[in-house]
Parts: sequence; C-alpha cells; structure tokens
Amino acid sequence: MSHGHVVVIGGGGTGAAIIHDLIQRGFTATLVERGELTSGTTGRHHGQLHSGARYAVGDREIARECMEEVRILQAIAPQALEMNYGLFVALTDEDVAFAPEFIQACREATIPVREIPLDQAFRMEPHLNPEIKMALQVPDGTIDAWRLPLHFFATARAAGADIRTFTEVVGIHSRAGAVTGVRVLNHATQEESDIAADLVVSATGAWAEKVAALAGIHIPVTPAPGTMVAVKKRLNNMVVSHLHPAGDGDIIVPQRGLSIIGSTQWKTDDPDTVEVPRADIDYLTRRATELMPVFGETPFHAAWSASRPLAGASSNVEDGRKLSRDFIAIDHGRSDGVKGFISIIGGKATVLRAMGEKTVDLICDLVGVQEPCRTAETPLLQHRAFYNPHLVTKGAAS
Repeated sequence: MSHGHVVVIGGGGTGAAIIHDLIQRGFTATLVERGELTSGTTGRHHGQLHSGARYAVGDREIARECMEEVRILQAIAPQALEMNYGLFVALTDEDVAFAPEFIQACREATIPVREIPLDQAFRMEPHLNPEIKMALQVPDGTIDAWRLPLHFFATARAAGADIRTFTEVVGIHSRAGAVTGVRVLNHATQEESDIAADLVVSATGAWAEKVAALAGIHIPVTPAPGTMVAVKKRLNNMVVSHLHPAGDGDIIVPQRGLSIIGSTQWKTDDPDTVEVPRADIDYLTRRATELMPVFGETPFHAAWSASRPLAGASSNVEDGRKLSRDFIAIDHGRSDGVKGFISIIGGKATVLRAMGEKTVDLICDLVGVQEPCRTAETPLLQHRAFYNPHLVTKGAAS
C-alpha cells in the first residue's frame, strides 16, 4: 500500500535521488522535467567528485559529509565514478603557509590527506607547473554527470516511478492552503494536463525561486553561474587544485579525453538567459596555465556555464562564495502556509543521495510515515537499465 503520491519537479541529480528514495520507502511518485534529464545544472558541472577537502577549512561538517557520500557512491554506483584522487598544489610561499591549516581541517573532517614528494608528484602528473612548491594528495575523483543520475532514475523506474521528460510545470494547484497537484505542459504535444498529488517537491536548483512563485511563495535562492573551459586532451589523471582558500579558476578536472578548468562565479536574476563572458574564457585559461603550463597550448574544445543554486540571497559577486554550499529542505507549510509543498535548494553533485535522504525524511515526518532510508546500502541498477529493460533483471551496478 502506497503512503501517498508525490510529484517531483526537476530531472537533475537531486530529483533523481529523491524519486529513488521515495519509491524505496513505499511512496508512488511522478517526476517531471521540462527538458531532457540532467539538462539543467546537473549536466553542466565539471564533474568533480569532492572529497570535501576544498570545503574543509571553511566548514568541517560539509567536508565530512562529502567524504561520507564519496564512500557511499563508490559502493552503490561505481560505474559512474573515476576514483583518480586529487592533488592540491602550492604555487607560492603563501600557499605553503596555508598547508598546515588545510591538512588539519581535512583530518578533522575525516578526509585522508598526505604530502607527496615533488619528484613523485611530477611522475604522477608530468604536466604540473615545474615551479610548484608542495603537493598534497586527497581522495577526490570525477563524476560522469549523466551516468550517475541515470543509476538513480533507472532504479526508481524499474520499481514503478513515472518519469516524464519535456514536461514543464506551468501551475501549482492548491485548495484550503494545501497543494493538490500541478498543471503541466507537454512540449511534444503542446497539450496541458493536471497531475494530482498529495505532496509536491521542487528539486529545481537555480530555478527554485521561479517554481515556488507558481505557488505564491518567495524563497531566497541566488542563481550563481560559473564558466568552465575544456581543452581537447586529457592532461592530468588526478584532479589538480590550487592549494589556497577556494576561489575562481583553481580546479582542473579530467573528463574522458578532456581537461576542464573551473570555474568563475557571478550573480544572475535569470538562469535561463546566462551567456559565457569572453573574458572568463581568457581568465580561466590563464589560471589553468599557472597550474599546468601546457593547458594554454592545447586546442580549445568548449566553454559553457552552469548556475549553482546557492541557498540564500546575495547582492554581489564577492558574497556569492560566502553563501553556504550546504543544502536546505524547506517545508512551505510551516514557512509560508502552503502545506504539501517542499523546496530543496543548495547542495552539490557529490551529495545528491544525501539531499534525497533529507528531503524524503521531511516528507515522511509530514505524513507520519516511519520508514528508514535504505539508499546508502542499496546498490543501484546500472545506468543502461534506464533505456534497456532487459538489463533490470541483471542486478545492480557492477
């Protein structure tokens, strides 16, 4: 017997994790996405699997959560990850002076960290700037931004979830202060229809403010676009990061046969109208060349932007990096008097499963269901099973 029907808005990584968890805990669920799956921010990030080291100095708890989720994803979705580790490299004496604080923060966040002798670092990564002064290794890796959510979607759909792409929510219905469903537009047929729901969850990231407005609610979300630049060669096998407080253009991520430098950050009012500034491409290329000089000599592949859904409001670019990288699940019944409507904002790709768990925990509390989360221990179906139902019977990711 179902605990109720939940409509999830948003077909990115967060929506994927939420609908999987809902089905695991005995709900029926429908997910709607206005475009293709992962066509928003999820499909545009550079794909770093964060050990949490980048965040450790600023927030031990967020860093610890990242490390925990890396271990979980290794167990439940290994096909979508490349556990190639990461090197934080010091370019200046100031970077070297920052190292003890960085190392201590990582250790307090349970993140393994060790200094690598420079000769060994150059053997591992021959394209590193020969002038680097220190190298620290952490368990970073890379995510296949398409494949990881597909693991969750495939498992959810095999268990009965209804997943609809090119289906945009154009209205949210309510009666007597409670949400009763959504109005959707099918972009393939241009027809509108209604979907009844006991609860509605907005997992729309940088678009969460727009979706909440359909229910007459204002929530503080800062869409923070950032540019990434890729060149046509895999220059590094480990993620290479600048050993200093987090800033712009300080991570080079290997993705298949490409190398990606990211990212910049600015504020926008509308994530649908973001364009890549030419100055960002030049800036990021210069920053990448500081870490690996060969980057600037490698043929350009592409530049693009992704809008981070930072939880909170920011009036300027500098404040944007101070907003939390944590995530928040908001019960709009409590905060805005609209029962049965939840928004989840913030977060990052590495912790998508945890975001799903926290959201479904809230849903269970609201409807009085006592079902534990099992997604951390349940291996996911392989991503190919989303399209090939014959693979469903062949088990989980391997």
